[in-house]
Amino acid sequence: MTQLTWSHACIVGVQAMDDQHGILMDSLNELRLMLLRGADRRAICLQLERLIDFTQMHFQCEEQLLSQQGFPDVNDHQTAHRNLLTKLYGALEQLNHDELSHFSSVLDFLPGWYLEHLEQLDQPYGIWLNENGVY
Repeated sequence: MTQLTWSHACIVGVQAMDDQHGILMDSLNELRLMLLRGADRRAICLQLERLIDFTQMHFQCEEQLLSQQGFPDVNDHQTAHRNLLTKLYGALEQLNHDELSHFSSVLDFLPGWYLEHLEQLDQPYGIWLNENGVY
């Protein structure tokens, strides 16, 4: 799993969402470090559960904000969120039943998904919200 680094390209322009994105990035990086250091399965499960919990909370906040502001592509956003949560729950299920070596390959998609989601779905809503006075 690739380490994520915060950069200007990650900024959406809505402070609460940028703050939450930073926490998500830190959580993903912590999971990566745990895998690299050979942490035990239970510790990795707990970190993944924390990541899933925070991800759900973030998605709820983001979707609520987009719905309240009338963002036109909110449904596409919700679909992308549901798809990721399905993958994360699948990864957790696999980790609970399989070896860590298989689990790390399941999570290889996360950094790319995260950056692609930020650039292709989140940044457009940031621009739209900023144009409508939301920062």
